[in-house]
Amino acid sequence: MTRDGAPTADEDAPARTVRPSRWRMLGRDRAAAVGAVILAVVALLALFGGLFIGDRAQRQDLGASLRPPSLDDGVYGLLGTDVLGRSMVARLIEAAATTLSVAVPAVLCSLVIGSALGLWAGYHGGRRESVAMRIADVILSFPSLLIAVVVLYVFSPSALNLVLILAVTRVPVYLRTARAEAAELRSRLFVDAARTFGTAGRMIIYRHILPVALPTLLTVATLDFCFVMLTESSLSFLGIGIQPPDVSWGLMVAQGRQYLQTSWWITVLPGLAIVLTTVSATVLAAWARIATDPAQRWRLTLPKKRRTASAPVPPEMIP
Repeated sequence: MTRDGAPTADEDAPARTVRPSRWRMLGRDRAAAVGAVILAVVALLALFGGLFIGDRAQRQDLGASLRPPSLDDGVYGLLGTDVLGRSMVARLIEAAATTLSVAVPAVLCSLVIGSALGLWAGYHGGRRESVAMRIADVILSFPSLLIAVVVLYVFSPSALNLVLILAVTRVPVYLRTARAEAAELRSRLFVDAARTFGTAGRMIIYRHILPVALPTLLTVATLDFCFVMLTESSLSFLGIGIQPPDVSWGLMVAQGRQYLQTSWWITVLPGLAIVLTTVSATVLAAWARIATDPAQRWRLTLPKKRRTASAPVPPEMIP
């Protein structure tokens, strides 16, 4: 305020609301933060673990067969050994790389293809939308696991075939989601304004519709990652997925099931890795769905005891 009592520019301007960053919101949600840490550790081990373990995942030592977890053999004996004396720590790390090398490319391929087709069909509508949805219905009419079993049985089971089958069977999930988002957004005012100024349809989809639909698609992709990883583990458990000498978590569970009563760690540890990874991804997806929704994001800024479903939305948090 000035000497004559007039308000200054800073006092006259409306107060600005500082929105917390997503990292800070993630830190306030303990479950999501723990899930993010677990996924980060799994990803780092899958990417760089091979530089440290070398060939220990395949190195056999029959004298150390079925050795229980202990601290006597250092880090690599921390989780015991399997029937051939191979370190469970090294095999879990190598299996993480194999599992993620199947799940991540499959999810990315289905995300890109399904989202592109869905946004294109939803924006243009009409016959294009009908054709795209009928294709999705045909693929969804067959269980994805059954298709994978039949195709992998006819052709040779391999990581590449597994990625292709999982990617194709998951395309309709993103196609339907993207189509619904684009069909709802194509009648918005900002899309009409871009169309009025002569913007091409593909540029409207890329610049205006995709940024709005992307958070939903990424949330679906996070949940779909869990499904794809469980499907890969199931196929490897059945013997038509990852084949030896490669190793995945599902294959480790299958190889150790006959020793479950005497050497539980061979089966329980890879199964626990599957559970922790999928649960962490599910919890993180639930957090991301709220964090990317402007109407719900404010809930993550409140203390945990105040996050009630009936709490009103603060006006300053509404975009």
